[in-house]
Amino acid sequence: MDRRSFLIASAGLLAAPLVARAQQAKLPTIGFFGPNTPSLDSHRVGAFLQRLRELSWIEGRNVAIEYRWGEGRIERLAEIAAEFVRLKVDVIVTSGTPQVVAAKQATSVIPIVFAAVGDPVGTGLVASLARPGGNATGLSIQATDLAAKRLGLVREVVPGLRRLAIMANSDSRAAVVEMREVQATARTLGLEVVTSEIRSPEDIAPAFEALKGRAEALYVCNDPLVTTNRISINTLALGVRLPAVYNVREFVEAGGLMSYGPSFLDLYRRTADLVDKILRGAKPADIPVEQPTKFELMINLKTAKFLGLAIPPSLLQRADQVIE
Repeated sequence: MDRRSFLIASAGLLAAPLVARAQQAKLPTIGFFGPNTPSLDSHRVGAFLQRLRELSWIEGRNVAIEYRWGEGRIERLAEIAAEFVRLKVDVIVTSGTPQVVAAKQATSVIPIVFAAVGDPVGTGLVASLARPGGNATGLSIQATDLAAKRLGLVREVVPGLRRLAIMANSDSRAAVVEMREVQATARTLGLEVVTSEIRSPEDIAPAFEALKGRAEALYVCNDPLVTTNRISINTLALGVRLPAVYNVREFVEAGGLMSYGPSFLDLYRRTADLVDKILRGAKPADIPVEQPTKFELMINLKTAKFLGLAIPPSLLQRADQVIE
């Protein structure tokens, strides 16, 4: 090979990685903003990726995904949202009102798709369910609408219930809205209500200490802070012998008594459908916010036995899963 040919060939070899990186950089990019931890959200991520593959979006081939995790800490949210803006992702996927608020504060241009938000209209994230407006759309989990259902379940498990404790992250708009709805519903049922507000993992143990002897059951409002710290919340609830009802199944899988709410695996699958529409040119403002269609009732019989509770057979028959 003469010198000229050698130089041309060498230049080609050197340029090849640059070309490959340039091609990779051109892939549509999803900024996946996980509200919890990778381990907690792994099944939800799996459901999202599986549906993307069914829609012909293959990670690393024709779409790139940048993953970041909030770990239930409010102080991380603005930083993650700002990073996605710097990376110029094509769409941000997240879950939870504080995460969506942080993303909307960081950008009014990049589309945002939320997999689960308690009350997107009540918290001001969208103008309406039918016409969201702005740069965000997604799925509502109807947290306030389901409060009465969860209280009904608690009353089946704790006959003669008179005093109810409600725990919520007071830094979360959605959790506060849900707490107010639970308070209002509880009072119509003639229940005395004790509220317990937390803002960080360090607040959880003192909150339970303060609840000792003041309530006969506990309602925990959904939020990444409580979900990330579900094991300690379950342990402390059992320590003060409080039967607790939660929004999501992960609490019951970790030893909690009971949960009722939308299937998050189904919500994340449907989130992929909305992302598909946006990557193909649709605008979030024109995509209606969707409602959950699959709900799950989970009961942990081991926990019920520890608390000395007899779960009614009719309730067991309605459960989607019973942990024995």
